Amino acid sequence: MGRELTPFLTAYLPLAEQDIYYRLYRHEAAPSRRLLLLHGGGVAGRLTWGGILPHLSQWSEILVPDLRGTGKTRYPDRHDHGFEAEEVVGDMAALAERLGWARFDLGGYSYGGLIAMLLKQSMGERVGKTFLFEPALLGKMRRDELAASRDRLLQAAQMLKDAEQTEAGLEIFLDAVAPNRRRGGPGEAVMRERLSRRPAGLACAVECVSHASRRLDREALIAAQAHVSSFIGERSHPDVFAYCQRIAAERADWRCHLIQGADHALPFQKPEAIARLMNADLADYLAA
Repeated sequence: MGRELTPFLTAYLPLAEQDIYYRLYRHEAAPSRRLLLLHGGGVAGRLTWGGILPHLSQWSEILVPDLRGTGKTRYPDRHDHGFEAEEVVGDMAALAERLGWARFDLGGYSYGGLIAMLLKQSMGERVGKTFLFEPALLGKMRRDELAASRDRLLQAAQMLKDAEQTEAGLEIFLDAVAPNRRRGGPGEAVMRERLSRRPAGLACAVECVSHASRRLDREALIAAQAHVSSFIGERSHPDVFAYCQRIAAERADWRCHLIQGADHALPFQKPEAIARLMNADLADYLAA
């Protein structure tokens, strides 16, 4: 991972349904500004954002929690159970209240990108600048493709819950979210190992996103966003970038970045390039 920041604070927020684990990083030389970063399914906060954090220069405090189903965040009984996106949003709202974060910037990747969009929809102007990394629900595939992808992901979730089918479930999951990835290399081996650490939790996150995709109004969710920088991997589904470009063409407060050489795992593959863009986009947002 290269140079890694040491958190100023690590702690749990005990809630009725979850013990939420989080890391708080401080950068005394940075401007007084806060950033909440939400990881994707299966790989927790430290590993997802660890390569990006050392290069972020515009925030004095950065909060990196582990979302439901991932990392050190657990139900009190220490087992994985299903959950819905709105419950994860409630966890993050409670964490912001616990820390006294009245206003902050927000970043979310994949599953965490969906949660970030819902959190912005709920909190409104309390969220300033938003960074979205291939968030769930923003792929502009045809209706039949969406249904087929959702079915594949639900099949993967069922297999991930069975210890004897974890590897097969991971294969289906990766084929669904990153069909154009470079297969068989050391990067994929590392990703598979990380995703297999808590497969039942990954299954619950996959189900959470699948359920949300059936019932949420995507257009209303997009309309509720503001001051967005969106990041898409060059090797991801081409419809994802095309849809992002269409949104950016219609909205002055939406930027779309294509990350060269990356697929859906872009935070792991191009952390320094992403951090540079985040720093620059925040500076432009503040100057506007």
